[in-house]
Amino acid sequence: MLSKQELLDLYNMDLDKLLAESQKYLKDEVEFCSIINARSGKCSQNCKYCAQSSHYNTEIESYPLMDVETVVHAAHDSVNNGANRVAIVTSGKTPDESDFDTMLDMIKALNKEGISSCASIGILNEEQAKKLAEAGLVRFHHNINTCKSYHPNICTTHTYEERVNTTRLVKKYGMELCCGVILGMGETPEQRVEMALELAEINPNSIPVNILTPIPNTPFESYGDKIDEENVLRTLAIFKIACPNASIRIAGGKKARLSEETIEKAFRYCADSTIVGNYLTTTGFTPDEDEKLIAKIGRKRCRSLVCS
Repeated sequence: MLSKQELLDLYNMDLDKLLAESQKYLKDEVEFCSIINARSGKCSQNCKYCAQSSHYNTEIESYPLMDVETVVHAAHDSVNNGANRVAIVTSGKTPDESDFDTMLDMIKALNKEGISSCASIGILNEEQAKKLAEAGLVRFHHNINTCKSYHPNICTTHTYEERVNTTRLVKKYGMELCCGVILGMGETPEQRVEMALELAEINPNSIPVNILTPIPNTPFESYGDKIDEENVLRTLAIFKIACPNASIRIAGGKKARLSEETIEKAFRYCADSTIVGNYLTTTGFTPDEDEKLIAKIGRKRCRSLVCS
Protein backbone atom coordinates (compact mmCIF):
# COMPACT_ATOMS: atom_id res chain seq x y z
CA MET A 1 0.00 0.00 0.00
CA LEU A 2 1.25 3.47 -0.85
CA SER A 3 1.91 5.86 2.02
CA LYS A 4 -0.10 8.99 2.72
CA GLN A 5 2.73 11.18 1.45
CA GLU A 6 3.13 9.12 -1.73
CA LEU A 7 -0.60 9.44 -2.48
CA LEU A 8 -0.54 13.15 -1.68
CA ASP A 9 2.37 13.60 -4.08
CA LEU A 10 0.36 11.78 -6.75
CA TYR A 11 -2.71 13.90 -5.99
CA ASN A 12 -0.69 17.08 -6.60
CA MET A 13 1.14 15.95 -9.73
CA ASP A 14 0.33 17.05 -13.28
CA LEU A 15 -3.29 16.02 -13.93
CA ASP A 16 -2.65 14.28 -17.24
CA LYS A 17 0.13 12.20 -15.68
CA LEU A 18 -2.06 11.32 -12.71
CA LEU A 19 -4.92 10.20 -14.95
CA ALA A 20 -2.55 8.13 -17.08
CA GLU A 21 -1.38 6.37 -13.91
CA SER A 22 -4.91 5.59 -12.72
CA GLN A 23 -5.89 4.32 -16.19
CA LYS A 24 -3.44 1.41 -15.74
CA TYR A 25 -5.85 -0.12 -13.18
CA LEU A 26 -9.11 0.48 -15.07
CA LYS A 27 -11.41 -2.45 -15.87
CA ASP A 28 -12.35 -3.03 -19.51
CA GLU A 29 -16.10 -2.68 -19.01
CA VAL A 30 -18.37 -0.22 -17.20
CA GLU A 31 -20.89 -1.68 -14.76
CA PHE A 32 -24.34 -0.10 -14.30
CA CYS A 33 -26.28 -0.36 -11.07
CA SER A 34 -29.55 1.17 -9.91
CA ILE A 35 -31.18 2.03 -6.58
CA ILE A 36 -34.72 1.82 -5.24
CA ASN A 37 -35.56 4.40 -2.56
CA ALA A 38 -37.72 1.96 -0.59
CA ARG A 39 -38.24 4.13 2.50
CA SER A 40 -37.76 7.89 2.45
CA GLY A 41 -37.28 10.65 5.00
CA LYS A 42 -37.74 11.06 8.77
CA CYS A 43 -34.21 9.89 9.57
CA SER A 44 -33.11 10.49 13.18
CA GLN A 45 -29.52 11.27 12.21
CA ASN A 46 -28.14 14.80 11.74
CA CYS A 47 -25.87 14.24 8.72
CA LYS A 48 -25.38 17.82 7.51
CA TYR A 49 -25.64 16.98 3.79
CA CYS A 50 -28.81 14.93 3.90
CA ALA A 51 -32.26 15.85 2.61
CA GLN A 52 -33.78 12.93 4.54
CA SER A 53 -32.71 14.05 8.01
CA SER A 54 -35.58 14.98 10.34
CA HIS A 55 -33.31 17.68 11.80
CA TYR A 56 -33.79 19.88 8.69
CA ASN A 57 -36.88 21.20 6.94
CA THR A 58 -36.08 20.05 3.41
CA GLU A 59 -39.68 19.35 2.35
CA ILE A 60 -38.83 16.10 0.59
CA GLU A 61 -41.41 13.37 0.16
CA SER A 62 -41.44 10.98 3.12
CA TYR A 63 -43.04 7.54 3.00
CA PRO A 64 -42.87 4.22 4.90
CA LEU A 65 -41.30 1.03 3.61
CA MET A 66 -42.63 -0.11 0.25
CA ASP A 67 -44.16 -3.56 -0.02
CA VAL A 68 -42.26 -6.47 -1.53
CA GLU A 69 -44.25 -6.54 -4.77
CA THR A 70 -43.58 -2.86 -5.47
CA VAL A 71 -39.84 -3.29 -4.93
CA VAL A 72 -39.65 -6.38 -7.15
CA HIS A 73 -41.53 -4.55 -9.92
CA ALA A 74 -39.16 -1.55 -9.64
CA ALA A 75 -36.16 -3.89 -9.70
CA HIS A 76 -37.35 -5.52 -12.91
CA ASP A 77 -37.71 -2.07 -14.48
CA SER A 78 -34.12 -1.28 -13.48
CA VAL A 79 -32.76 -4.51 -14.93
CA ASN A 80 -34.72 -3.95 -18.15
CA ASN A 81 -33.09 -0.53 -18.34
CA GLY A 82 -29.61 -2.04 -18.17
CA ALA A 83 -28.69 -2.28 -14.48
CA ASN A 84 -26.40 -5.17 -13.55
CA ARG A 85 -27.56 -5.06 -9.92
CA VAL A 86 -30.26 -3.32 -7.91
CA ALA A 87 -29.95 -1.88 -4.40
CA ILE A 88 -32.79 -1.51 -1.90
CA VAL A 89 -32.13 1.75 0.00
CA THR A 90 -33.93 2.88 3.15
CA SER A 91 -33.61 5.97 5.30
CA GLY A 92 -32.73 5.70 9.00
CA LYS A 93 -29.75 4.90 11.19
CA THR A 94 -30.52 1.18 11.40
CA PRO A 95 -33.06 -1.27 9.98
CA ASP A 96 -36.23 -0.83 12.08
CA GLU A 97 -37.23 -4.05 13.81
CA SER A 98 -40.77 -3.68 12.46
CA ASP A 99 -39.44 -3.45 8.87
CA PHE A 100 -36.47 -5.80 8.95
CA ASP A 101 -38.39 -9.00 8.21
CA THR A 102 -39.97 -7.29 5.18
CA MET A 103 -36.50 -6.26 4.01
CA LEU A 104 -35.38 -9.89 4.27
CA ASP A 105 -38.42 -10.91 2.20
CA MET A 106 -37.45 -8.31 -0.43
CA ILE A 107 -33.96 -9.79 -0.70
CA LYS A 108 -35.30 -13.32 -1.04
CA ALA A 109 -37.79 -12.16 -3.68
CA LEU A 110 -35.11 -10.42 -5.76
CA ASN A 111 -32.88 -13.49 -5.63
CA LYS A 112 -35.80 -15.71 -6.64
CA GLU A 113 -36.31 -13.47 -9.68
CA GLY A 114 -32.66 -13.83 -10.63
CA ILE A 115 -31.83 -10.23 -9.74
CA SER A 116 -28.54 -9.68 -7.90
CA SER A 117 -29.59 -8.26 -4.54
CA CYS A 118 -27.97 -5.31 -2.83
CA ALA A 119 -29.16 -3.44 0.27
CA SER A 120 -28.30 -0.12 1.87
CA ILE A 121 -30.31 -0.10 5.09
CA GLY A 122 -28.05 1.53 7.68
CA ILE A 123 -25.78 0.53 10.53
CA LEU A 124 -25.97 -3.18 11.36
CA ASN A 125 -25.52 -5.28 14.47
CA GLU A 126 -24.15 -8.80 14.28
CA GLU A 127 -27.53 -10.54 14.32
CA GLN A 128 -28.81 -8.39 11.46
CA ALA A 129 -25.70 -9.03 9.37
CA LYS A 130 -26.06 -12.76 9.93
CA LYS A 131 -29.75 -12.74 8.93
CA LEU A 132 -29.02 -10.76 5.77
CA ALA A 133 -26.39 -13.30 4.75
CA GLU A 134 -28.77 -16.17 5.51
CA ALA A 135 -31.41 -14.49 3.34
CA GLY A 136 -28.94 -14.61 0.44
CA LEU A 137 -28.01 -10.93 0.20
CA VAL A 138 -25.25 -10.63 -2.38
CA ARG A 139 -23.93 -7.13 -1.62
CA PHE A 140 -24.36 -4.61 1.19
CA HIS A 141 -23.77 -0.90 0.73
CA HIS A 142 -22.62 1.32 3.58
CA ASN A 143 -20.53 4.45 3.05
CA ILE A 144 -17.95 5.88 5.40
CA ASN A 145 -18.98 9.23 3.80
CA THR A 146 -15.72 10.96 4.71
CA CYS A 147 -12.43 10.24 6.46
CA LYS A 148 -12.21 9.57 10.20
CA SER A 149 -10.62 12.95 10.96
CA TYR A 150 -13.47 14.89 9.29
CA HIS A 151 -16.45 12.77 10.38
CA PRO A 152 -17.28 14.93 13.46
CA ASN A 153 -17.83 17.84 11.06
CA ILE A 154 -20.44 15.83 9.15
CA CYS A 155 -22.48 14.03 11.81
CA THR A 156 -22.65 13.82 15.62
CA THR A 157 -25.50 11.32 16.11
CA HIS A 158 -23.36 8.30 15.23
CA THR A 159 -19.64 7.65 15.00
CA TYR A 160 -17.22 6.81 12.23
CA GLU A 161 -16.40 3.62 14.15
CA GLU A 162 -20.04 2.47 13.94
CA ARG A 163 -19.87 2.78 10.17
CA VAL A 164 -16.59 0.89 9.89
CA ASN A 165 -17.86 -1.84 12.22
CA THR A 166 -20.79 -2.39 9.83
CA THR A 167 -18.36 -2.90 6.94
CA ARG A 168 -16.49 -5.48 9.02
CA LEU A 169 -19.69 -7.39 9.80
CA VAL A 170 -20.64 -7.46 6.13
CA LYS A 171 -17.33 -9.03 5.21
CA LYS A 172 -17.39 -11.37 8.23
CA TYR A 173 -20.61 -12.94 6.97
CA GLY A 174 -19.38 -13.33 3.41
CA MET A 175 -21.33 -10.61 1.63
CA GLU A 176 -19.79 -8.30 -0.96
CA LEU A 177 -19.22 -4.75 0.22
CA CYS A 178 -19.96 -1.44 -1.46
CA CYS A 179 -18.46 1.44 0.55
CA GLY A 180 -17.74 5.00 -0.57
CA VAL A 181 -17.77 8.69 0.20
CA ILE A 182 -19.23 12.11 -0.56
CA LEU A 183 -16.84 14.74 -1.90
CA GLY A 184 -17.17 18.49 -1.53
CA MET A 185 -18.27 18.68 2.10
CA GLY A 186 -15.41 20.95 3.14
CA GLU A 187 -12.67 18.33 3.40
CA THR A 188 -9.10 19.16 2.40
CA PRO A 189 -7.11 17.41 -0.35
CA GLU A 190 -5.11 15.72 2.41
CA GLN A 191 -8.34 14.36 3.87
CA ARG A 192 -9.34 13.01 0.45
CA VAL A 193 -6.09 11.05 0.53
CA GLU A 194 -7.03 9.86 4.03
CA MET A 195 -10.32 8.61 2.57
CA ALA A 196 -8.38 6.65 -0.05
CA LEU A 197 -6.17 5.02 2.59
CA GLU A 198 -9.11 4.17 4.84
CA LEU A 199 -11.03 2.68 1.93
CA ALA A 200 -7.98 0.65 0.95
CA GLU A 201 -7.90 -0.78 4.48
CA ILE A 202 -11.64 -1.59 4.37
CA ASN A 203 -11.10 -3.19 0.93
CA PRO A 204 -14.61 -3.00 -0.57
CA ASN A 205 -15.64 -4.51 -3.90
CA SER A 206 -17.10 -1.20 -5.03
CA ILE A 207 -16.46 2.44 -4.07
CA PRO A 208 -19.32 4.80 -4.95
CA VAL A 209 -18.11 8.39 -5.15
CA ASN A 210 -20.75 11.07 -4.70
CA ILE A 211 -20.24 14.79 -5.26
CA LEU A 212 -22.27 16.85 -2.84
CA THR A 213 -25.41 18.35 -4.32
CA PRO A 214 -26.24 21.04 -1.75
CA ILE A 215 -29.79 20.73 -0.42
CA PRO A 216 -31.65 23.89 0.67
CA ASN A 217 -32.21 24.17 4.43
CA THR A 218 -29.40 21.75 5.31
CA PRO A 219 -26.20 23.01 6.99
CA PHE A 220 -24.31 22.38 3.74
CA GLU A 221 -26.74 24.27 1.49
CA SER A 222 -24.02 26.77 0.51
CA TYR A 223 -21.27 24.18 -0.05
CA GLY A 224 -21.47 24.12 -3.84
CA ASP A 225 -17.98 25.63 -4.16
CA LYS A 226 -16.09 23.24 -1.87
CA ILE A 227 -14.67 21.13 -4.71
CA ASP A 228 -14.15 21.80 -8.42
CA GLU A 229 -14.23 19.33 -11.29
CA GLU A 230 -10.46 18.98 -11.52
CA ASN A 231 -10.24 17.93 -7.88
CA VAL A 232 -13.07 15.46 -8.38
CA LEU A 233 -10.97 13.84 -11.13
CA ARG A 234 -7.87 13.92 -8.93
CA THR A 235 -9.74 12.18 -6.14
CA LEU A 236 -11.23 9.52 -8.42
CA ALA A 237 -7.75 8.81 -9.76
CA ILE A 238 -6.24 8.53 -6.28
CA PHE A 239 -9.02 6.15 -5.22
CA LYS A 240 -8.36 3.95 -8.26
CA ILE A 241 -4.62 3.86 -7.57
CA ALA A 242 -5.09 3.16 -3.85
CA CYS A 243 -7.84 0.57 -4.43
CA PRO A 244 -7.00 -0.99 -7.82
CA ASN A 245 -9.23 -4.04 -7.40
CA ALA A 246 -12.36 -2.10 -6.46
CA SER A 247 -14.83 -0.65 -8.94
CA ILE A 248 -14.77 3.14 -8.72
CA ARG A 249 -18.44 4.06 -9.14
CA ILE A 250 -19.55 7.57 -10.11
CA ALA A 251 -22.71 8.14 -8.10
CA GLY A 252 -24.75 11.11 -6.88
CA GLY A 253 -23.88 14.54 -8.24
CA LYS A 254 -22.71 13.29 -11.63
CA LYS A 255 -25.39 15.16 -13.57
CA ALA A 256 -25.72 18.12 -11.20
CA ARG A 257 -22.03 18.85 -10.62
CA LEU A 258 -19.98 17.54 -13.56
CA SER A 259 -19.68 18.64 -17.19
CA GLU A 260 -19.86 16.07 -19.97
CA GLU A 261 -16.14 16.59 -20.58
CA THR A 262 -15.30 15.75 -16.97
CA ILE A 263 -17.57 12.70 -16.98
CA GLU A 264 -15.90 11.45 -20.17
CA LYS A 265 -12.46 11.89 -18.58
CA ALA A 266 -13.61 10.04 -15.47
CA PHE A 267 -14.81 7.04 -17.47
CA ARG A 268 -11.73 7.14 -19.69
CA TYR A 269 -9.17 7.22 -16.89
CA CYS A 270 -10.44 6.34 -13.42
CA ALA A 271 -14.06 5.13 -13.14
CA ASP A 272 -15.36 1.72 -14.13
CA SER A 273 -18.94 1.76 -12.85
CA THR A 274 -21.83 4.14 -12.28
CA ILE A 275 -25.31 4.45 -10.85
CA VAL A 276 -27.89 4.88 -13.60
CA GLY A 277 -31.24 6.63 -13.33
CA ASN A 278 -32.17 8.80 -10.37
CA TYR A 279 -30.55 8.82 -6.95
CA LEU A 280 -32.21 9.13 -3.53
CA THR A 281 -33.24 12.79 -3.68
CA THR A 282 -31.59 14.04 -6.90
CA THR A 283 -31.94 13.20 -10.59
CA GLY A 284 -29.41 11.45 -12.79
CA PHE A 285 -28.85 10.43 -16.40
CA THR A 286 -30.99 7.82 -18.12
CA PRO A 287 -29.29 4.47 -18.86
CA ASP A 288 -29.34 5.33 -22.58
CA GLU A 289 -27.53 8.61 -21.92
CA ASP A 290 -24.86 6.85 -19.88
CA GLU A 291 -24.42 4.13 -22.48
CA LYS A 292 -24.03 6.66 -25.30
CA LEU A 293 -21.45 8.55 -23.26
CA ILE A 294 -19.25 5.53 -22.53
CA ALA A 295 -19.58 4.34 -26.14
CA LYS A 296 -18.38 7.75 -27.28
CA ILE A 297 -15.03 7.12 -25.59
CA GLY A 298 -14.76 3.56 -26.85
CA ARG A 299 -15.78 1.68 -23.71
CA LYS A 300 -18.44 -0.99 -23.35
CA ARG A 301 -21.16 -1.57 -20.80
CA CYS A 302 -20.82 -4.74 -18.77
CA ARG A 303 -23.79 -7.03 -19.38
CA SER A 304 -23.09 -9.64 -16.71
CA LEU A 305 -22.56 -9.67 -12.94
CA VAL A 306 -18.84 -10.30 -13.35
CA CYS A 307 -17.30 -7.38 -15.25
CA SER A 308 -13.85 -7.61 -16.78
